[in-house]
Amino acid sequence: MTVQRLCPGSIALLARGTAVAFVLALSLPAFGQSHVVEVLADKDSRFKMSGSGKAEITVKAGESVLLRITARKGKTRNRDGAVHGFTLLRAKDRAKVQGWDLELKPGTQEFTLVAPSEPGEYEVLCTVICSDDHEGMRMKFVVVP
Repeated sequence: MTVQRLCPGSIALLARGTAVAFVLALSLPAFGQSHVVEVLADKDSRFKMSGSGKAEITVKAGESVLLRITARKGKTRNRDGAVHGFTLLRAKDRAKVQGWDLELKPGTQEFTLVAPSEPGEYEVLCTVICSDDHEGMRMKFVVVP
């Protein structure tokens, strides 16, 4: 068996190389990382997307989604403190998508969910009567293959 000795300069170079590799690994997206979607459930009873004029979410079928929702109190709230709801329905038959029936309390909440496996159009609607304009609190949700 051969033993190799490293000089102090080699050890320092090896340590720097290891540190650089570690920093690069941290800066790369993690395998299986969730698609982050930020939504504002606003006090005017509207869903809004930051940086977009239209309230629409597009995800891939079966994709992991980190839904970060900031809810602002409208005119009313539920007894449990929820100020808005976020429920996903299939557009073609209005069936609820399992696991996508969320109650939102004031502030920012995060939910890790899995997008529906069936591509197509879906609809998000608020399930907490938040104001007189509650019925208009909807948004489009598109699942692509």
